[in-house]
This record gives sequence, C-alpha cells and structure tokens, in this order.
Amino acid sequence: MSRIAVLWSLFALQAICCAYFLVDIVWDVFWPTSLNRFADSDLIEGLVTFALFFGLVFTGNELRQIQSRQDKLEEQIKVASGAFTEVLEGRFQTWSLTSAEREVAILAIKGFSIAEMADLRDTKQGTIKAQCASVYRKADVAGRLQLLSVFLDDLMADDLVKPATPATD
Repeated sequence: MSRIAVLWSLFALQAICCAYFLVDIVWDVFWPTSLNRFADSDLIEGLVTFALFFGLVFTGNELRQIQSRQDKLEEQIKVASGAFTEVLEGRFQTWSLTSAEREVAILAIKGFSIAEMADLRDTKQGTIKAQCASVYRKADVAGRLQLLSVFLDDLMADDLVKPATPATD
C-alpha cells in the first residue's frame, strides 16, 4: 500500500471519528438523558472533536499538497524522458546512424554488454562490436562512457559547474 493510500485511510478514519463525536455532542445537547444539558464529558468530547476537526483540515491540506507535488514530479519525469528521447533522435540524425546502429547505440547507453546486445539483437558479437565502433566513430567519441556523456551534456544546464575565478593579489 502506498504512503498516500495510508494517509488517505487515516484521514477517512479521522473523519469517521469526528462525525461520531459530533453526532454524540448534538445528541447530548438536544436529547439529554439527565437534567444537566452539558456534562463535563460533553465538554471534553467537544474539545476532542474541535481538535480532531482541525487535524482533519490540516491532514487534508497536507495530503492535497503531497498529491500535487507528486503529480508535478511525475510530469517532470515524463518531460525529461521525452526530452532525452528528442535529444537521442536529434543526435542520431546528425550522426546519420543506420537503424541497426541506433538500436546498438541505445543498448550501449543503457549499459548492455556486447554479449547481451548480440543476444537481444540475435546477431554475432563481432557484428555488434563493428556497429559500436561505427557509432563511436560517427559520434566522434572514444567509447560508451563518452557516448553517454554527450547526451548528459545536452540535457544538463551549463551553469551547474561554474569555472573557477582567478584569485586576485
């Protein structure tokens, strides 16, 4: 069960308790069983109900904010994923990769070994090595890590690492 589901369940439990106490207080005030219209226990129940009600308001607001924040994060992940796909496709077109080279490049970026790529593509390891070499040559990189860094550089903001400023005398 997710954290949000647990919180909503607790919220519902609080709401049921609040409704119970509220009904009990209204019952005691309008249909008292004794001559005293408002007993000490009714005062305590009223305070508990009041506190529970404000707890409900606070919990509901927090849940709404958490859900909103989660929705925004999920949307940002979708955007980033789409942006990465666009960057990949743009680079692949610039490098004029064949469809086989594109597939191998994606598998290499994902971290698959030569043997795993060969199994997935149902080809020989020598073919995969040749296709990787072709991708690296067209991308003007030395290997898999440099290939990945090309895409990371495209996605990351340039101002994350600021150049050192020369010290003044």
